[in-house]
Amino acid sequence: MKEISFSYIKCGFSNGEILSAGKSLLTEIERMNEVAKSGNYQDDISSINLPSGKGSIKRITDLAKKFKGIDYIVVIGIGGSNLGTVAVFEAVKGKLHNQLPRMPKVLFADTVDSDSISEISELIKNSLSQKKKILLNVVTKSGTTTETVVNFHILLDILKKYEKNYKNYVIATTDKGSNLYDAAVKEGFHILEIPKKAGGRYSVFSAVGLFPLAALGINIDNLLRGALDMRAKCLNKDIMKNPAAISAAVLYLHYKNKININDNFFFANDMESVGKWYRQLMGESIGKQHDKRGNLLNAGITPTVSIGSTDLHSMAQLYLGGPYDKYTTFISITNPKNKIKIPKINELKDLAANIEGKSMHEIMEVILKGVQIAYKKGKRPFSEIVLPDKSEYSIGQLLQLKMMEMMYLGCLLNVNPFDQPNVEDYKKETKILLEKR
Repeated sequence: MKEISFSYIKCGFSNGEILSAGKSLLTEIERMNEVAKSGNYQDDISSINLPSGKGSIKRITDLAKKFKGIDYIVVIGIGGSNLGTVAVFEAVKGKLHNQLPRMPKVLFADTVDSDSISEISELIKNSLSQKKKILLNVVTKSGTTTETVVNFHILLDILKKYEKNYKNYVIATTDKGSNLYDAAVKEGFHILEIPKKAGGRYSVFSAVGLFPLAALGINIDNLLRGALDMRAKCLNKDIMKNPAAISAAVLYLHYKNKININDNFFFANDMESVGKWYRQLMGESIGKQHDKRGNLLNAGITPTVSIGSTDLHSMAQLYLGGPYDKYTTFISITNPKNKIKIPKINELKDLAANIEGKSMHEIMEVILKGVQIAYKKGKRPFSEIVLPDKSEYSIGQLLQLKMMEMMYLGCLLNVNPFDQPNVEDYKKETKILLEKR
C-alpha cells in the first residue's frame, strides 16, 4: 500500500518560516503522543485513537455482516453524523453507485427539505412493497438533533407499515445515555455507541462512519490502517517531517497575512464530498467568536471546494485574476480506477488538437499542470496532495491528515477546535419557535 504525498514548495513560505511557526506546536504534539499511547477517550483529541479501537470495530463488523444482502441502507444524520460517511463512500465507490447494478444501495437523509425526503420516502415505499429489505441507520451524537429526529419519525413510520419485524432493521448510533439511546433500548433497536469525547466532525472512524461503510462493502480495515499510518507521521516531533504540522503552520501564516480563504481543488470528481467534509471540519473547528481565554476574536478561515476540471470553467477567472486572499490545496490521484482512451474519429479531428490516442487521465494531468504553472506565474500560493489511488487506505490517510492538521491549527490560532458554541444559537431559536407553533 502506497503513501500519499504532500508538497508545499509553492506554499509561499520558506522552510525557516514554517519551522518557526511550527515550533509552538511541540507541546501539543507531545500531548497528542501521550493520548495516543494511552489509547483512551478521556481527552478532546482522543479521536486520534478511533482507528485502533479494536473492540468496537469487531462489534461494528459483526453487526454489518448480519445485514449482508440488504437492498437499501438509509443513513439518517446531518453534519458530522454523515459527511464523513458520504466522503469515504463516494471516493471509494463513486458518485453514481446507486445508478449502477451494485448492491446494496444507499440513501442519505440529511435535510428536512420536504421534496428531498418525499423522494427518499417514495424510493423506500417502492422497495418495501417489492419485499426488499431496508435498513435505517439513525445517527446523532446528542440523540436530539431536530433534523435527524424529524427524518427518523417519517422514515420509521414507513418501515413499520411494511415490515413486521421492523425493529430488526433499525440501528441507532449515538452517545450512551442520550435520549435516542434510551429510546432504542426501550424499542429493542440495535445500538452502536459513539465515544463521548469523539466530536461529530472527528467521528468518521467511529461507528458513525464505520458501520454504514462496512455494510456498504467498504474495507474498513484498510481505511483504519491508512489512518493509523498517517497518525504516526502526524505525531512526529520533527516539525519538518510532520505533514499535519506543516500544513497547519502554512494555513496559520497565510491567515496572519490576511489570506483567509482556503480552497481545496480536487482533480477527482468522486472526491467532492471529501471537500464538503473538510468544509465542516474547518468551519466548525476554526470559526470562533472567542479564543481559549474567552477574549473576543472572531477568528476563521473560509473553506471552499472546487472540482477540476469543471470549476476551471466557472471559477478560474476569479482564482487567477481576483484578489490575493486565497490559498489553494490541489488534490489529485495518480492511478484512477479506469483508464479511457480518446478514440480517433476523423470527423472530429479538427475540434481539439493533440488529444486522440491519449487517456482521459493523461489530459487531466496536463490540465492540472497547466493550472499550477498559471498559479506560479500569477504568484498564487498553493500546496499539493497526491493520492496513489482512491482506495480505502489512501482515503484513510487523507482524512486523518486533515483532522490532525485542524487540531494543530486550532492550537496555533489559540481557539478550541473541538467545540461549536455558536451552532447552538440557531438550535435554541429553532426550539423556541417550534414551541410557539
